[in-house]
Amino acid sequence: MPSSLPPWHPPTGADRIRRLDSEGLTLGRGPQIGFQLCSAHVPATVVVGTQWGDEGKGKLTDLLSPQVSFVVRYQGGHNAGHTIVVGEESFALQLVPSGILYEGVTPVIGNGVVVDPAVLMAELDMLAGRGVDVSRLRVSGNAHLVMPWHQEIDRLTERFLGRNRLGTTKRGIGPAYADKASRVGLRVQDLLDPKIFRQKLEVVLKEKNAVLAKVYNRLPINAAEVAHRYLDELAPRLAPYIDDTVQLVHDALDRGESILLEGAQATFLDLDHGTYPFVTSSNPVAGGACTGAGIGPRYIDRVIGVAKAYVTRVGAGPFPTEVEGEIADQLVERGAEFGTNTGRRRRPGWIDAVMLRQAVRLNSLSEIALTKLDVLDALDAVKVCLAYEAEDGTLYRHLPYHQSVLHKVRPVYEELPGWQTDLSGARAESDLPAKARDYIAFLAEAVGVPITLVGVGPARDQFVRLRP
Repeated sequence: MPSSLPPWHPPTGADRIRRLDSEGLTLGRGPQIGFQLCSAHVPATVVVGTQWGDEGKGKLTDLLSPQVSFVVRYQGGHNAGHTIVVGEESFALQLVPSGILYEGVTPVIGNGVVVDPAVLMAELDMLAGRGVDVSRLRVSGNAHLVMPWHQEIDRLTERFLGRNRLGTTKRGIGPAYADKASRVGLRVQDLLDPKIFRQKLEVVLKEKNAVLAKVYNRLPINAAEVAHRYLDELAPRLAPYIDDTVQLVHDALDRGESILLEGAQATFLDLDHGTYPFVTSSNPVAGGACTGAGIGPRYIDRVIGVAKAYVTRVGAGPFPTEVEGEIADQLVERGAEFGTNTGRRRRPGWIDAVMLRQAVRLNSLSEIALTKLDVLDALDAVKVCLAYEAEDGTLYRHLPYHQSVLHKVRPVYEELPGWQTDLSGARAESDLPAKARDYIAFLAEAVGVPITLVGVGPARDQFVRLRP
């Protein structure tokens, strides 16, 4: 079986589609580049990451927010961060939805999120101090709380795993979701009932302190100190924001208003569909938007996948297209690929169409927003992974389900000429050089859904809408 695909030459339209079809690398027909930011009324739109996170979901949500009434964060915790650049100002957000920057938008933290109230209040204080009206924020009473033992257990578990550690942010997110699944978690609404909060706290700390003492040789957590911190200091500040967010969202839908559902992390960090166990503890895929926000799937008729023009991931786990050396350093430096929360250097690699095709399937993507195309500006050639070759010579055009195979595959690349042009000033499709347009068209055809927007820089206005 051949170890590579035939070399790529820039064909036109029908020739390119026919060649890709003959190799089984497309999923659909029709025009592959188009953009319509606001068409007929769209009840709910989901924005989802298609790789391992850090694709630029926050910027896209910020771009779409003026056209909706509610922006709902549906899963994750403060282990996810995104940066919004407005003029000369930069806003690093962790829990608060991107829509907070628009006066006409109600930002919502949904029931599927796990909330550290101290982190949330610090973020709101930061925003208020910079002139942002935070009074519109609503937090689901059904969202679960991140508690002190979650963070302690997260740190200790990673330390004890040693070489096999998962690379978590140590923010307590995984243990909080584990307690939710075990039905011993405390919820945001418990802050409004001190008696219930203390009863639940006593029950759960009996178990957690036993684990901390007998397994990790750590001192017990003091229940009275935790109760004072959460009930006396944090609850009064958080109380004005707590609401029945499911009712709020459905009232808006009944009024014919539009909703934007914002996920954290990304498709291949999904607990069920990601590169397990190197995943998050929730469901970032589009289906998770329904459970995490409390709406049914029939309200969703647009799912926008955000993909970076290359790929990065943080922490451990398989990465077929990972690169090292000079190219890696250039991608990291030009793309500022360091974690918003942790500061950790991200692992870079070439864009992976195998992953993207799987993301199209898992999320029912209607379109893709391609970000950070400008990071590739200086390269004389760019690569797209179209398939994987396994050790036994098997060629995979889909994601192998078995982790042992995925860890050892070799990427099969198509190499395209670089454009070596500064794209940062591009605002229209005609501003993009032909080779950049070829790259976009090739990728869209290989993946099977339209690319409707291209990011060419970090600022709010640095993007190009593509014609239908």
